Amino acid sequence: MSSIGRASVLIGAGTIVSRVSGLLRIVVLVAIVGSVGSAAGDAFGLANQLPNNIYTVISTGVLTAVIVPQIVKAAAHADGGRAFVSKLFTLGTVILLAATAIAMVAAPFIVTVYIDPSKVEPDQIALATAFAYWCLPQIFFYGLYALLGEILNARKVFGPYTWAPIVNNLVSIAGFGLFLLLFGGPSPDVVQWTPTMIGLLGGVATGGIVLQTVVLLVFWRRAGLQLRPDFHWRGVGLRHIGRLAGWTFLMVIVGQLAGIVQTRVLSGASGTGPAILASQNAWLVFMLPYSIIVLSIGTPYFTQLSEHAAAGRDGDVKTDIVRSIRVLGLFIVVATAALAVASVPATRIFTNSSAEALAAAPVLLCFLVCLLPLAVLFVVQRTFYAYNDTRTPFFFTLVQGGLVALSALAAGGAVSAGLVPLSQLAATVALGQALSSLVQVVIATIILHRRLEGIRIGEWMPPLLRFIGAAIPAAGAGWGVLLLCGGPTGWVSDSIYTGALGAALVGSVVLAVYIGILAIFRTPELAPALALGRRFLPKR
Repeated sequence: MSSIGRASVLIGAGTIVSRVSGLLRIVVLVAIVGSVGSAAGDAFGLANQLPNNIYTVISTGVLTAVIVPQIVKAAAHADGGRAFVSKLFTLGTVILLAATAIAMVAAPFIVTVYIDPSKVEPDQIALATAFAYWCLPQIFFYGLYALLGEILNARKVFGPYTWAPIVNNLVSIAGFGLFLLLFGGPSPDVVQWTPTMIGLLGGVATGGIVLQTVVLLVFWRRAGLQLRPDFHWRGVGLRHIGRLAGWTFLMVIVGQLAGIVQTRVLSGASGTGPAILASQNAWLVFMLPYSIIVLSIGTPYFTQLSEHAAAGRDGDVKTDIVRSIRVLGLFIVVATAALAVASVPATRIFTNSSAEALAAAPVLLCFLVCLLPLAVLFVVQRTFYAYNDTRTPFFFTLVQGGLVALSALAAGGAVSAGLVPLSQLAATVALGQALSSLVQVVIATIILHRRLEGIRIGEWMPPLLRFIGAAIPAAGAGWGVLLLCGGPTGWVSDSIYTGALGAALVGSVVLAVYIGILAIFRTPELAPALALGRRFLPKR
């Protein structure tokens, strides 16, 4: 089996366990704070999302775009890149400490940036601020986790970065379970929350991130690295890294500003229907196939692609692009079809009733519009990064961020004008984000095609269309099974457990029909994809 195949299986297996345990974490959390129409849930969702936003800036921005290619280059140094990594780690730690301290001081201001005070009660803002004080220290540990994990990835030690979040989920499940034993639930009303309840819930959320970070330190010897404080930052290439990271930082800031606009608009529905927490949970379900498929397969490809780009082997880079998109597309298309048909039972996992699942399912459906485009964007965008070009991604992300913000404002205006019901505000915002991502990937692909004088679009676009063609009747078969089970309001949405069972049943039918159609038409991508899938099965 190829090194990319082994790495993909390792990352994929860890991601599956991580995401499944993450869904269990959501289940227990929703039992505490509620989901649809929960003011307390939206308050906690906002506060716990703040450090995640910083993590997004650090991980998908500076680290993935800049650090991985630089570490790959530094590996050619006489010391194997050890000095570079120590300097980088020290610098990153100092920056993270400063950022965390500033965020803690500015917590009340940060909360009011994300929540429109004119749309929510003061008690909800106060609760969100209290949660923020407990959650914002996660910035430091999220940042260290991202830094350590990307360094391990660059050294081709892929497993720990993927498996470590499982520790966080297990700690959270245990801690949230303790909360339920002590205080019961759900507690959607903000006035029900005492300082002890706030401290326990926020402390558990942050404690899981701390342990998740500590786990990575165990694996440093496998990477052949020895970390030690090194404040002599000259020679680390700060000017070069800063120039690259500057564009990336601006790019991620654009995304965060768009997210702020979305959150402020969504706060208008808080306490009445799907809003902040429901959107976050729908996004987590949406990200399940993205994480399992795109990250597990795409991450090893990115490391190899960076090596080819650094060596000036453009032909190999184009081959990497074609192979990765075709493999990703085969898996991601059927995942989209399965989740679309099973949206209600899948949504039932993070809601407390069938009615709430029906209300939140449109949010998931709207997000799914951009699942395949985001898979293509993953490859295209990281190709720019492999060539140390972070300037170009900034501009096509600027377009996407602007469209996200404008679409969110338009959704809020449509609700105010009575054109869209308040219950569909979150779904309308999600659809705007999905369509904006579609525009982004089209622009990015055209630019990269011109930059590399062709990225063999004719070799990967037709297969994607074939996959979509096979997914349509497969989705029809899945819908038929759902109707036989009583439809979206049947037993599949009676409880969390039946929701999970119903989603698995529908998804299995969609997958089986999809594979059967591809096999009938002798789709060339099917054999290697099935070979990769069999690697996840236990050996007899």
